[in-house]
Amino acid sequence: MTRDEIIYKVSEKMRLIRTEAGYTQDKMAEIIGVSKKTLVQIEKGRAEAGWSTVVAVCALFRETETVRFLFGNEPMEVLETIAREGIDYRKEKTLGGKIWWREVAKQNGLLLQQNIISQHYRIIDEDHFRIYSSFDEASCKERFFELVFEKGGR
Repeated sequence: MTRDEIIYKVSEKMRLIRTEAGYTQDKMAEIIGVSKKTLVQIEKGRAEAGWSTVVAVCALFRETETVRFLFGNEPMEVLETIAREGIDYRKEKTLGGKIWWREVAKQNGLLLQQNIISQHYRIIDEDHFRIYSSFDEASCKERFFELVFEKGGR
């Protein structure tokens, strides 16, 4: 998934996200920081939301079924992965990936998973803390084996 694909998907579902959340166009526009005219254009498919608007929508409406379904239950993780381009970042507690995730590899208490909706990869530890994520399978596997070796060598 790319930044452009995310922008397209969220723009395409903006009206559904708004109605699921129970907001008028005026209130939704105020919440996400755009004019009502811009929101109307996005909802009618005449314009796409900007990246910052997409991030705001995903952050503020991450609990809606529509946003969860678009990103395999992990909208903020997908956005962080795209924005940071797979760079290691702070550990963050996950739910362990029992529903939206496929196990790719497991070794030394580390788990490499792939999201079945967004197709991005992540590495989590035995306590379900996310260590790394990327859309690039090769870089994620490489980082997984580096971490397995580091952990096994201790």
